[in-house]
Amino acid sequence: MLGGLGKLAAEGLAHRTEKATEEAVHAVEGVVKEVLEHAKEAGEKAVADALKKAQDSGEKVVKDVTATVTEAVTGAVTHAVEGLGPRGQ
Repeated sequence: MLGGLGKLAAEGLAHRTEKATEEAVHAVEGVVKEVLEHAKEAGEKAVADALKKAQDSGEKVVKDVTATVTEAVTGAVTHAVEGLGPRGQ
């Protein structure tokens, strides 16, 4: 009789342990999903920020190059006109 009770107690303990393990696994899965979602959001934000900085930087480079070319062309034309003397005016 006691052997049967011990076996029954062991089965009950095993069942409760299995249930507790399943609950722990589900809890960990939830935490992992949340962490992954936060990491994904952070990664997306980092990429968006990097692209924005690259775009801003590219726009600045275009403006700088345009200004430099404009100044160079203006200077060259002015110099050429001055070199022509009265004929260029």
